Amino acid sequence: MKNDAHKNNPLHGIKLLEILEELEAHYGWEMLGTFVNIRCFNHDPSIQSCLKFLRKTPWARDKVEALYLLMLRKSD
Repeated sequence: MKNDAHKNNPLHGIKLLEILEELEAHYGWEMLGTFVNIRCFNHDPSIQSCLKFLRKTPWARDKVEALYLLMLRKSD
């Protein structure tokens, strides 16, 4: 029953670290900073600083997850 609740969530089972690594590899920090204008993408970016910020900031995480889903749709 619990598996049914997550079957329609494309982000289920994907860690934020994986999302960031794939986005950075696909777009690079400069483009990420353009798409999602947050300091951790635009000033001395690193995976660790972004993880720390995104885990504490739901609105920013939502934007990053939306960009990730858009990237996945475009690659299909």
